[in-house]
Amino acid sequence: MLDTPAMPRQRLLSESPVSPEEVAGVRRPTVEASVLPPRTFHDQDVFDYEQEAWFAGGWVSAGREEDALVPGQYFLAPVAGENLIIARGNDGQLRGFFNVCRHRGATILEEESGTVPRFQCPYHAWVYNLEGTLKQPRHTELLVDFDPDEWGLIPVRVDTWQGIVYVDLSGTAEPLHDFLGDIVREFDRFDLGALRRARRIDYDVKANWKAIVENYQECYHCPGVHPQLNRITPYNSGSYLPSTGAAMNSYMEVLPQFETLSMTGAADGREPMPGMTEDDHKRVYYSAVWPNLLFSLHPDYLMLHWVTPLEPGRTLVRCEWYFDPAEMAKPDFNPAEAIEFWDLTNRQDWHVCELQQRGTKSRAYTAGRYSSMESSVHGFDLMVADRYANDGVTTPQGRVSKQESTAAIKDRAKRAVQGNAAAD
Repeated sequence: MLDTPAMPRQRLLSESPVSPEEVAGVRRPTVEASVLPPRTFHDQDVFDYEQEAWFAGGWVSAGREEDALVPGQYFLAPVAGENLIIARGNDGQLRGFFNVCRHRGATILEEESGTVPRFQCPYHAWVYNLEGTLKQPRHTELLVDFDPDEWGLIPVRVDTWQGIVYVDLSGTAEPLHDFLGDIVREFDRFDLGALRRARRIDYDVKANWKAIVENYQECYHCPGVHPQLNRITPYNSGSYLPSTGAAMNSYMEVLPQFETLSMTGAADGREPMPGMTEDDHKRVYYSAVWPNLLFSLHPDYLMLHWVTPLEPGRTLVRCEWYFDPAEMAKPDFNPAEAIEFWDLTNRQDWHVCELQQRGTKSRAYTAGRYSSMESSVHGFDLMVADRYANDGVTTPQGRVSKQESTAAIKDRAKRAVQGNAAAD
């Protein structure tokens, strides 16, 4: 009898190409630690290991449930170098499949999204129903030990949180909500799955994926790189939130004279989203969800970034903006100011990430130090370093709060003034 595996073969994983000793400096408290070794942003072996061990080894965000709401509706998702189909079955269940025909391996669906009554391979017309079951192909009736039921599409484990679709290529990860941790509780008061997309922009960024996540995790760069952002939510405002699990959660404060992050700082008549508290009205929440989702919740809209590594020095970043359907139905709905604001901010970020990518390749560069405003960057890098080390140790995060860092600056300035006065 032929061997017909129900799950895809696993690529053999070599040992991590980054030793525990190489990341020992990262695994120290923020005020003592060094940043990630520069080669981790450039080395092909490191990139390949990350893809197989991390992106193919557990939960990864892949898209939005709204793109597969009715039977036959699907979208394609690139994960760990694979092309996945996320589709709604006739039974109403959301499923994932490898986009590969079981006959000669042809790609089945080419369009990025759409609605189909069935999956049909364009090569030899093998047909699979929406649940992935193969219909008896022509001229296979005489085959020995060939049962179409055993040759369906290879499934991928799928689950959702707040309308966001996650996939687990390994099939062995812990339950999704356990993996996500505190972010589930922090945002339980919202129904973000009910929001609908107003715009999507894809960016091809010439930088390593980790540099993009690191950039998202701090606003130390905001006064110089994002003057428009910094005037609405000052770089040293806000605080961290509980962050046990895959997500690192925080917020920044919107100054009283503004309503949201947009070119004007106004919400253009949009009401706060359902579920918002009085505190929420003056906050923008930020969460980086391991490994590839950047989650930004504003008083009146949600913005998501999907980070898809393509090469060691190249990353696809998809940015999408979501609004309450009731607001979108209003005749004067206009999200342009919010989208323009973040498109500008995104491009500013990608520019400095690309500068970092170029600079870290220099033979003159050695791993630098974190500022006390970069505890969240360090927190993400600890996730990376612990996974490189792969020694079973989870390094505790010793965050320095923004308030502590600002107080230290003020204290230093005060002591400098006092020293100058004493010298006089």
